[in-house]
Amino acid sequence: MTPQVVCILLRGRLGPALVAALDGFDVRATDDGCTRVVGRVPDQAKLIGLLDMFDELHIEVVSVNPLHDAPDDSPAQGDVAPGLPS
Repeated sequence: MTPQVVCILLRGRLGPALVAALDGFDVRATDDGCTRVVGRVPDQAKLIGLLDMFDELHIEVVSVNPLHDAPDDSPAQGDVAPGLPS
C-alpha cells in the first residue's frame, strides 16, 4: 500500500483525549451522530493499527474509504461530502 488519504467513519462522538491521540488526522463530528477521521496513512500496518485501536475501544467503524490525495496541510480539503461540516 502506498501512502494515501483515508476517511474512517465512526459511530458516535470521540472524547477530547482520543481526538488528541489522533494527532495528524482531521477529526470532525457529522450531523448524523458519527465522527469522520481523515488523514494520510503511510502503509497498511498504520491503517490496521488505527482500526484495531477503535475495536479495542469498542468504537464501531462504519466505513473506511480512500480519498483523492489532498495537500499535506489539509487532508480533507476538497473531499468533504455534501451535508458534512467542513
